[in-house]
Amino acid sequence: MPYATPTPTSAVAAPSPAAALSLDERLALVNTTMTARLDEAAVAYEINTAHIPTTPIDLNDLVALPLTPTLQPPAPPSTPVAALLQRAHHRLLTDGWCAGSFRNEYGALCLFGAIRSEAHRDPGLEMDAITVLMDTIRRQFGDRFESVPAFNDSFRAGDARIPLRILGQAADLADARSL
Repeated sequence: MPYATPTPTSAVAAPSPAAALSLDERLALVNTTMTARLDEAAVAYEINTAHIPTTPIDLNDLVALPLTPTLQPPAPPSTPVAALLQRAHHRLLTDGWCAGSFRNEYGALCLFGAIRSEAHRDPGLEMDAITVLMDTIRRQFGDRFESVPAFNDSFRAGDARIPLRILGQAADLADARSL
């Protein structure tokens, strides 16, 4: 079979490139596409959950809280040591907690520093608060720490969760002991 040479065909013009869309046109196109997808998803959700029984919620049964809670001190307890420990706890929440020093350059205090500042130069009240705080520390950690500063400094800077929790528990303990 002889080899046939191709016959020339009429030239087909290449399609012209589409005009570039402006930013507004692209955003409108994406918006339309996403709206269609969201509508499809809403219909699919309704179909897939139609068999699940639901009961209406009475909005009066819900507890309403402020949308942005503020750091307000709790109501002061009836005992002076518990009140001092709660004030120290609130001071650490608002001013910050630090380890390794009494007060850091930003004004944050250690546990001992917060108690001392809130005791307002009453050494008896300060010592009672430190005693209750040490009792709380020993309840949680045994005899691992010999003092409040040793306990405070055992946590790395910026991790105030445990010291603050212990201080709050100490306030509860002092209130329970009527100190």
